[in-house]
Amino acid sequence: MFIRFVVKELDRDSGRRQGLFQAAWTLGESGVIDSTDWNRLQSIRTWFDQNLAKPTRFAVSTKPHRKAQAISWFKDSAHEHINKMREFQQIVERNGLGVEMLRTERPGYIVYEDQFQVAAYPFSETPS
Repeated sequence: MFIRFVVKELDRDSGRRQGLFQAAWTLGESGVIDSTDWNRLQSIRTWFDQNLAKPTRFAVSTKPHRKAQAISWFKDSAHEHINKMREFQQIVERNGLGVEMLRTERPGYIVYEDQFQVAAYPFSETPS
């Protein structure tokens, strides 16, 4: 099983709903979020920077300047990462954005994988 946290806003690159890191950035730029919540989001983001590799590939094609349309999913075995995302979710929701946790067995055509996550180009039936 794979898990993804999303808001209703669409990502311009993938055409799919934004993940929480993008949503938090939008909140920060809007000035809506208070400094305590913003600092906590930044602390959680730092934890992810230190404990989760950044996918090296987001496109199906290996050609330069390819369109990055893959989206990231946590493996359901990544318990600590998912718990951190739930904390992130609470802060984002407290600041006015609705969050949905998606689950799927078939995230799509996998273009990157590590111990905790995959980046996959979604199949037509993949929730996103």
